[in-house]
Formats: sequence, C-alpha cells, structure tokens
Amino acid sequence: MNTLISHFAKATLLGTAVLAAASAQAGSLDLNLGPDAVQFEAAGTITHGVALGGGILHSDYREDATLYHAQLLGVQRNLQRDVGIGARWTQFDTDYGNGGGLGLGGYGYVYLPQAPAVSLGGYGFYTPSVVTSGDLDDGYEVGVRARYAFTPNVDGYVGLRQAAADFDNRHGNRTLDRGAQVGVRLSF
Repeated sequence: MNTLISHFAKATLLGTAVLAAASAQAGSLDLNLGPDAVQFEAAGTITHGVALGGGILHSDYREDATLYHAQLLGVQRNLQRDVGIGARWTQFDTDYGNGGGLGLGGYGYVYLPQAPAVSLGGYGFYTPSVVTSGDLDDGYEVGVRARYAFTPNVDGYVGLRQAAADFDNRHGNRTLDRGAQVGVRLSF
C-alpha cells in the first residue's frame, strides 16, 4: 500500500509541474547537471505574482536518491531582483528511506548594476518533522548560483547544491546530493 501511495504522489507532483508549465501565462523550464546528479524543473505563473511549479532531482551521490517536488510561491521579478517565497511538498524516494513532507522556503537573486545580465543568489527549502510522512523525519535542499542572461529568454548558470534528509529508521541523517552544477533555464 505504501508503494502505491508513493507512486501516486510522484505522478501527482510531476503532473503538477507539466500542467503548470503548459497552462501558465509565463513560465520556465530548467535543467541542470552535476557530477552525480540531474535536475529538471518546470514552473508557470498562474496569476500575477503567483507561480506553480515542480521538478525532479535524481542523484547517485552516495546511493540512489530521487526527490520530487511541487511548489506554490509568491514571486516578484524586476530589474533589481528576482524573488519567490512559499510552500513546497517534497517526496523522497531513496535507498535510505521514503517519505514526503511540506516545507517552506524560497529563492532570491539580485542583478548586478554594473553587469545587468549577471545575477547572484540562491534558494533553500526546509521540511520540518511536524509535517512529514513515511520514513522522513525532516529534510532540506539549499543552493547558491551565479546566473548569466545570454538572451532575454535564456539564462545559463553555475552553482552548488546540497540536499539531505533525516530518516526515522536505522539510516538517520543522510546527505543525498552535494556538489557543483551547471544549468540552463528557458523562460517563455
């Protein structure tokens, strides 16, 4: 039964991401690669200042780990900054344990006045134990990035990411992904 619920949660999260990108007024697709990981995200603006999105991160950092997420964020983008704050459901499917939870967090980037095509910033989401299910006790994903706008619709970036979780079983706290990444984001 737990396996069936896990597969349903994953399908729902991925469906949300695709639906958000396809039906949005404006949106983005993001792909990044690291030495041990690949991540894909899709997001779309559902109304002014509100974005719905989702994604998947697969890592072979130490063992197999796949993290699925769906998020709803309040967002603002102008010539000085690009920020979003809100809630994210993350589903963990790992060799250490499985489970999901509702977390809070966001992202923030500032554009350099001397080089307006360059932005620096990062993101972070934390899922506390009070809102988790399955083997998951708590978890987080954090990262920093330097982005460069090659065109108004294409950003390239380099960054660092760490994802970890604490499981309510014999495995305890585990780093699921850590390392450098290079990526591209398409906006439409």
